[in-house]
Amino acid sequence: MEVSIPNALRALQAKNRLFRRARLFLTPISMILALVLWELVARIANLPAFILPTPGRVFERFIQAASDGTLLRHTLATLLEVVLGLITGTVLATFTGYWIARSRMFEKLIAPYLVASQAIPIVAIAPLLVIWFGPGMGTKVLICSLIVFFPVLVNTVVGLRAVPEDLRTLMRSLRATRLQNLKYLEIPAALPVFLGGLRIGATLSVIGGVIGELVGSNRGLGFLINVGRGQFDTALVFVAVFTLVTLALALYGLVMLLEKRLLSWQNEPQEK
Repeated sequence: MEVSIPNALRALQAKNRLFRRARLFLTPISMILALVLWELVARIANLPAFILPTPGRVFERFIQAASDGTLLRHTLATLLEVVLGLITGTVLATFTGYWIARSRMFEKLIAPYLVASQAIPIVAIAPLLVIWFGPGMGTKVLICSLIVFFPVLVNTVVGLRAVPEDLRTLMRSLRATRLQNLKYLEIPAALPVFLGGLRIGATLSVIGGVIGELVGSNRGLGFLINVGRGQFDTALVFVAVFTLVTLALALYGLVMLLEKRLLSWQNEPQEK
């Protein structure tokens, strides 16, 4: 018996909808399985709570830290440092990347220092920055900016240099000014690659903030990790780590939303 084409298409569309709905449950299911495995390992191995607390113990510690305001206070401190560092590092990287993309001489002048700065782990120079500038918020913002700077810089340069040469020739033939080139050609062409670097920078900025707090601070989630470690309160360490993961995912999601909004023109149907 032959199946009509419309019926076959409807069956295929229904199967695709079912598959998309099933994919929505993959992440929750994997998280539940991870928690179950964690619980089994902690109970079967009979490990003490200061080595590996159970998920229930971590949740109890989360409720305690959230109810007395400790978690919120330290989370807001870290979030402020991370956001300021992300903004500062992105702005500096964007301007520097623009001039590197435009000037080969400027690139030869500054490239060795940029590469050398990435050869030194940020965790190695963080203590020096704390000694030089003190343990205040400015140092944490500086560390965040340094760790965000390079990936955003590289993607900015790559995006600007990926502009097709025939489009540049077209803009020159139209006698476009430098500002018009930047607004109508370079920014739209480089934006997808730039936002890819910003996504990386958003997650790395959380690492920068925590490194600064671990080296020297009296507030923030890194400080909370130090407190939990010193008191053998491993459940508190897990609470701080999971909060950091949540912050990183939230920043990554915000950049994804920004990317979806700014690049909506890519999905617009072209007129025939």
